[in-house]
Amino acid sequence: MTEARWQLEAAEIAALVSGTHGDPFAKLGVHKAGSHYVARAVIPDAETVAAFTLDGTALGELEAGQGPGYFEGKVALKNQSPVFYDAKNATGQWTVVDPYSFGPILGPMDDYYVAQGTHLRLYDKLGAHAITHEGIAGVLFAVWAPNAKRVSVVGDFNRWDGRRHVMRHRKGAGLWEIFIPELEPKTVYKFEIIGAQDRLLPLKADPLAFQSEMRPKTASVIAAPEAFTWSDADYLKARAQKDHRRSPMTIYEVHLGSWKRHGDGRFFSYRELADDLLPYAADMGFTHIELLPVSEHPFDPSWGYQPTGLYAPTARFGSPRDFAYFMDRAHALGLGVILDWVPAHFPTDEHGLAHFDGTALYEHQDPRRGFHPDWNTAIYNFGRTEVSTFLINNALYWMERFHADGLRVDAVASMLYLDYSRKEGEWIPNPEGGRENQEAIAFLKRMNATAYGTHPGIVTVAEESTAWPGVSQPTHVGGLGFGFKWNMGFMHDTLRYMSHEPIHRKHHHNDLTFGLLYAFSENFVLPLSHDEVVHGKGSLLTKMAGDDWQKFANLRAYYAFMWAYPGKKLLFMGQEFAQRDEWSEARGLDWELLQYPSHGGVRSLVRDLNALYRALPQLHARDCEGDGFEWLIADDRDNSVFAWMRKSGGNHRPVVAVSNFTPVPRHDYVLPLPLAGHWRERINTDATNYGGSGQGNFGVIMGQEQGSHGQPASARVTLPPLATLILEHEG
Repeated sequence: MTEARWQLEAAEIAALVSGTHGDPFAKLGVHKAGSHYVARAVIPDAETVAAFTLDGTALGELEAGQGPGYFEGKVALKNQSPVFYDAKNATGQWTVVDPYSFGPILGPMDDYYVAQGTHLRLYDKLGAHAITHEGIAGVLFAVWAPNAKRVSVVGDFNRWDGRRHVMRHRKGAGLWEIFIPELEPKTVYKFEIIGAQDRLLPLKADPLAFQSEMRPKTASVIAAPEAFTWSDADYLKARAQKDHRRSPMTIYEVHLGSWKRHGDGRFFSYRELADDLLPYAADMGFTHIELLPVSEHPFDPSWGYQPTGLYAPTARFGSPRDFAYFMDRAHALGLGVILDWVPAHFPTDEHGLAHFDGTALYEHQDPRRGFHPDWNTAIYNFGRTEVSTFLINNALYWMERFHADGLRVDAVASMLYLDYSRKEGEWIPNPEGGRENQEAIAFLKRMNATAYGTHPGIVTVAEESTAWPGVSQPTHVGGLGFGFKWNMGFMHDTLRYMSHEPIHRKHHHNDLTFGLLYAFSENFVLPLSHDEVVHGKGSLLTKMAGDDWQKFANLRAYYAFMWAYPGKKLLFMGQEFAQRDEWSEARGLDWELLQYPSHGGVRSLVRDLNALYRALPQLHARDCEGDGFEWLIADDRDNSVFAWMRKSGGNHRPVVAVSNFTPVPRHDYVLPLPLAGHWRERINTDATNYGGSGQGNFGVIMGQEQGSHGQPASARVTLPPLATLILEHEG
């Protein structure tokens, strides 16, 4: 540009004023023009504009140009530097720090790593970050929208006018960025996008927003930049050394919005839950709590499984800092926190990821790959490098920023199979003609390998309901790399058995023995989850057969059976005290039931089971290995009796469990034992303090050196009705 022609042509000015210019950063702001610097700005409603350096040095007046609100002029600068403008009109005066006078913040290596898919700290670059840049505080905004014609940041600060803060397009990686000076945390914003077809899209929330508005509002919020002061360094150090397969893991699954409610129906906040829920779970002896998804979601009855803000803890319960307090408090009490995570699909709300830049960006264009018929949601395009990187970074984000102890990955089966819940003709085979989703498989393997490689001691757990091999095997031997897998077969088989009247259970004996045929094929978690107590299924208590007394007895016997069975344990909130009504996200649990001995007794049992499970390595150290289990009695279908022993693989003597699933007490029942001598009843679910009838063996069983069922010893015992005993050898 020559000295004589530093002013812009009318067509370029019109494009800048209308927000349609292809590269506003090349024209607006401060630029060298021959031997001078010129400044250009679009300031709607201004009548006069003067330029200043950030320290207040006057640089000269700008002239009004040919477009409304457009100003340009030579400025007395010796070097390129940011400026602000003093703008005036008939009604007042205001200052504007020019965002177009600042240099970029993202660099070529960010472009390279984003395009390559190896950027593992996207959340440090994309989203909204309150920073100081070139001497002034403000906010960096950055977003991926490679097919957009224009992306702007809009909010109250610019009257939601997309012409005001058009972002810089970093074309190599499809990124857009802008630094807006003087914006502050808690400012609400969205992205205004003109799509590939020159169509103005609905305003979009930030995919990497760290905070969102309270629903039903949907805008993103600039999160406060202050670092949270964590106090869990010792906890994390110990966690990194832990082998979870051989450690106790008993999980309390929680929906934060309905564990408790205030009297007026308000939610408990993260901080209130930290001071109420967490001590309760710790006192109950759980090692972990598992939270139904806390990522931002617009619809309460989705329970968080249709998230629109994967990087934002939901505003229902407070701020990100409040959530950090919750996590830190959990670790102070020795509780791990597993977050339910949803990478399988996303809702099609117009403010979310669907057709984010006017194209099928995060999802597949073809509905045979990109639409989920069961949930009316979009399916991520796992084969797109930037999409899989976005999701992997999200997994790392919860571990890095909030010290999450692990992720329970929802709906893994729907990710693994291209024909999941689809009829013939409704899906597209993979290149080999098969039904396996190779792109999703590669994504899951990479996610698990990266998470375990960067955060020692975390766990990932798959909700996977099929017989897919090697879900919890390491990736280097061909597995998916999860730490654990939910044992859906155990849940369905055993609950089906418990629903039968005792007189009929002998015909369904295999429901309780079949699971041992595959119990060690994966590292299993035994889940009695929220899915089993909603949508007309009733509570666990109502699933039990018999009258009210028998329902409680069955439930107690079933819990002890499960706690003595190989596998880690998971119990949904409310079931620890035998909630009668099925769960609803719209109300708190029925805590008033604890005034009744039958309900209080179940809670006491669960507390004692957790304590025993954690105390005895025999019950947890070989949860995932066949040498930790041995049947003693597996074939007494006529009496519906089962007996087995658990072993630690070390020097600990075996523990024996025996269940009688009929209401008939069995006296002088011959119980085979691996050792003679004294055996103490550590758990008797028929004990009166649990609400039982008080039958048993007065706390002690004497094993005699009389072999039975292939064991060297045996004892004649009383098996209480509808009860489970757990026995520990005392020598």
